Amino acid sequence: MTNQPSTQFTRTPVTVIGLGPMGLALAETLLRNRHPTTVWNRTSEKARDLVSRGAHLGASVADAVSASPLTLVCLKDYASLYEVLDPAAGAVAGRTVVNLNSGTPKEAHAATVWATERGAGYLDGAIMVPPPLVGEPESVFLYSGPRAVFDAHRATLESLGEPRYLGDDPGLAVLHNVALLGLMYATMNGFLHATALTGSAGVPTEEFARLAVDWFLPTVVNSTLIEQAPALEAGHYPGDLGTMEMNLNALDHITRTCVEQGVHAEQPRLMRDIAAQAIDDGHGGSNYLAVFEVFKKAAAARPA
Repeated sequence: MTNQPSTQFTRTPVTVIGLGPMGLALAETLLRNRHPTTVWNRTSEKARDLVSRGAHLGASVADAVSASPLTLVCLKDYASLYEVLDPAAGAVAGRTVVNLNSGTPKEAHAATVWATERGAGYLDGAIMVPPPLVGEPESVFLYSGPRAVFDAHRATLESLGEPRYLGDDPGLAVLHNVALLGLMYATMNGFLHATALTGSAGVPTEEFARLAVDWFLPTVVNSTLIEQAPALEAGHYPGDLGTMEMNLNALDHITRTCVEQGVHAEQPRLMRDIAAQAIDDGHGGSNYLAVFEVFKKAAAARPA
């Protein structure tokens, strides 16, 4: 993949609304892949380099949307989507909007209604890589919404990375996005907390980081997560190799050690409380996967 876009445009035109770091990366990648690219941003100066490389700067949002059958929206949130595109309501009719903002599934459903009322096709999406990786073959982009809309634009979306279609429910992309981000933050917080804990005894950060990676990746984050998925689906948590009671004991030790070392203890205390709840719910003899039942309970109690 070259660093400079070709000047010969041979593919489907695309419009990009919003030129923050991610929007810029999307537009640059589209240009590089020979898509006629129109851009719009509240601050037009951000488009200067893109224009010098062949992009068209829309004089207005309506002008930008009208230039392409497909518009990628990369703004802060759903409120920004409406604020920017409502003045161009007439222009979106007969075109497709792919919303790459973050938010909630409920907001994704509302955005689908908004687009349908204006005669536009709509996909909700999530970008699962940082801006420098946009356009790389292994970059993952998540999409949800009508299958026909996704199929119609799949070839174009492939220019940005690997497009993974999750289903007709428009809320699935943002749901997966927040689930994966939750996993990321929980993992990073676990690492940072563990590093602070060992650091309280003067252990060098790099020394612990190397040990943590060497232990964590092959032991915890590996194919066993997939292998354990059927047990989660079936609610089967045999405690032959370790029970929830044993795990509660370990979590109590972690919590008390944090207190002794003067390190923030709320994170392990919360995990200890979750394990205790699982035991209260009758899973004392189960393995640690039974905390899955605790996490599901609030969702099960939620009104339809």
